[in-house]
Formats: sequence, C-alpha cells, structure tokens
Amino acid sequence: MSSNYEKYLNFRKQYPIFSYESFHVTRSEKKLQIEFLFVVSEHIKFQPTIIIPARSFYKINELSDEQINLLAFHIGMIEMVSYWKATCSPTVVVKPFALSNEQIEWWKKLYFHGLGEFFYVNEIQTSQSEFMEIKSVSDLVLEKQNFDLDEKIIVPIGGGKDSVVTLELLRKSKLEICPMIINPRGATLNCARIAGFERDQIIEVNRTIHQRLLELNAEGFLNGHTPFSAMLAFVSLLTSAITGMKHIALSNESSANEATVLDQNVNHQYSKSLEFEVDFRDYVKKYISDDFDYFSFLRSLNELEISERFARFPQYHSVFRSCNVGSKEDIWCCNCAKCLFAYIILSPFIDPEKMLEIFGVDLLNNEMLKHEFNQLIGIETVKPFECVGTVDEVNTALNLHIQRFPNHTPTLIAYYKTLPNFHVH
Repeated sequence: MSSNYEKYLNFRKQYPIFSYESFHVTRSEKKLQIEFLFVVSEHIKFQPTIIIPARSFYKINELSDEQINLLAFHIGMIEMVSYWKATCSPTVVVKPFALSNEQIEWWKKLYFHGLGEFFYVNEIQTSQSEFMEIKSVSDLVLEKQNFDLDEKIIVPIGGGKDSVVTLELLRKSKLEICPMIINPRGATLNCARIAGFERDQIIEVNRTIHQRLLELNAEGFLNGHTPFSAMLAFVSLLTSAITGMKHIALSNESSANEATVLDQNVNHQYSKSLEFEVDFRDYVKKYISDDFDYFSFLRSLNELEISERFARFPQYHSVFRSCNVGSKEDIWCCNCAKCLFAYIILSPFIDPEKMLEIFGVDLLNNEMLKHEFNQLIGIETVKPFECVGTVDEVNTALNLHIQRFPNHTPTLIAYYKTLPNFHVH
C-alpha cells in the first residue's frame, strides 16, 4: 500500500465530513465579491474568495439576488473540490441550497474524472460510487433564471497560443468580443493588449486560494491536480451575466480528449474535453439558464492546425507563454514537458532561428528532456501531466520539422531518427 493511499484512508476516518457551509456575496461600486466557507473540523476551515473588480460596462446592479445566488452557489460547488482533496472526507454536506439526485450524480462524475490525475498520482484506489457521498440538506431550491444577454462574445485568455488564435479569428467577425482573465499576469495581459484591449476593457477575475489549504499542503495533507477549466466554466457564467454577453468562447481543441494515461481513463485535461463540455452545457440548460452559450471555438481543430494558425500572428510570439512552472515570472522555464511540447508543436511552422528568439534556447537540443520527449512521442505509456497534444500530433510535428528543416539536427531530433518506428510522413 502506498503511503499516500494510507493517508487517504486515515484522513477519511479522521475527517468524515466536509461541509459546504455558506457563501456571502458583496456588491459595491468597486467590486463584486463572493466569499465561501467550507468546514472540515474545528481547526480546518477554508474561506476562499472570488473578486471581480468593477468595469464601466458591467450591469451588476441590474441582476437580482436570485440570479447572483444561483451563479455564486455553483461556483462554490466547483471551488469545493480544491479543498475537499486535502482530506478526501467520505461525506460532503451541501448546506446553502438543495441539489436533486440527478445534480448530485452530475457533480460526482465531474469530481471523480476531474480528480483522475490526483487519484492516479497518489495511488488512490477508489470508484465513482464510493469515493464521495454528497448529502443535500437544504430545503431552499434555486430556480432557473432568465438573463438579458446580447450577442457578444467573452473570450477567456490563458496566455498561450490557443486563446490568441481564438481572439484573432473572432476579431475578424462582426460580433463584439471581450477578453476575460482569471488572476491576470504578464502573458495574459500582454496578449490582450496586443489584441487591442487595455486593462479596463478586460473582464478581470481575482481568485484566491485560502491560506489554510497551503498550510495543510505543507503539513503533508493530500494534494494534486484539480479541474481548473471546470472552475473557469462556472465563473464564466457569472461574468456573462454581469456583462450581458451571451457567448463564452473557450479555446479547447480536439487533442484534449486523449487520455494522459494511455491505457486508462485518466485525463489531465478532462475539464477541457468534449465530454465535459457537453455535460456542462446540459447542466446549465437544465438547472441554471437557457440563455448562456458556452462552447469551444477551436474544438474542431487539433494542436497542429492551431499552431499553424498561431505562426501567422508574429506580434504575439514574444509575449505568449504556456509554461506553468514559469508563469509567475512570465518566462519559459525551458526545463519541463510543457515547454518542450510547445517547442515541438510550433517547430514545423516557425524557423529554428526565430524559435531560438522566442524560447532563448533550442529545447530540441536538451538531452535532459529525453524522458519528457519519450512521453510525448508515445514510447512511455503515460504522457506528461500537462496540457499537451496527442502522441500522433507530436510525431507528425517532428516529421514535418525534419522535412522542412533537414539541416536542423539537434540532439533530440538525431535521437528520434534512430528509433525503429521513425519515418518521414
């Protein structure tokens, strides 16, 4: 039995109940703030917040308490999973509003698959039926609401190539678009600025992780990946309501559907997958409103097609970032699978000299990344736990690069050519 699985079993005995106690909404001229309260024990309480600074084009005061509460409650339901995973309490009690049995099953599916990587990495053996029981104890029922929304488009910006392609393609349409950024940083703000949006024209969401969770992580409580894109989905509904903008155009591509663990149903990108998108749209229509339109604008494209389009927008090449390790410093760390994947997938479409300018080094010349390289090309059965493309896309990108730049033979390309299955497509 792994030590983390043993922790999982012990924590479940020690902390049998996790409670979604309440949420509190504050509206002012300066911001909309939502504070949540999650309780595990007398000594373990979490109070994360979502703060949306005011903008001149917001319509916050036109929304009723019922409309705001409906959206805020659901943000709490997805925020909860980040805190629940510390103890994996077997019973979750939801107190603010009632959930039907069908809703409970929907949430259990999202939590279970959204935590697939967390369970896998921590070697936790469980099932969708037994990992959690959700008890709804409130008699207060939230009714579906009607929202007065215009044919305008919100585009969430993550700072990488995908949302840039969405931004640029939609800018050419006749519809009005508006960027949305959670926890703005260098790359996200720079990409929005180059697209023509100053900070006061951007929907800004500041999400805080409660300090108590960081303390528990340091003490050795359970930790791991949670479905960030599902949180983004529910927060985007709130931003849609307060701006009166109907459409929410994500930038999730077809590649997100491939499992990370190739022989198991474990997907780092589950909440970017088509399966989640369809489930989410159904849930919103049944329980929240018929008025929102959440979809991925790039779903029909793969990573290669997106990269080929991104290469046409050189004005973004010096400012976009996809590296999670270097995100706070707004750099490419050039030492992780995410950086290596970004380098490979762009390499057929941007010449090697320009790639050096973008990244600072030739990542295909870094032999220290050979393990990550093997994961990306499918020699290993587990892909990196990052938002990366499919094994086929990576191999196709490498073959295209070799065809287009035959004189560029860094270490990893030379190694690739020695593999028994290597061939130029």
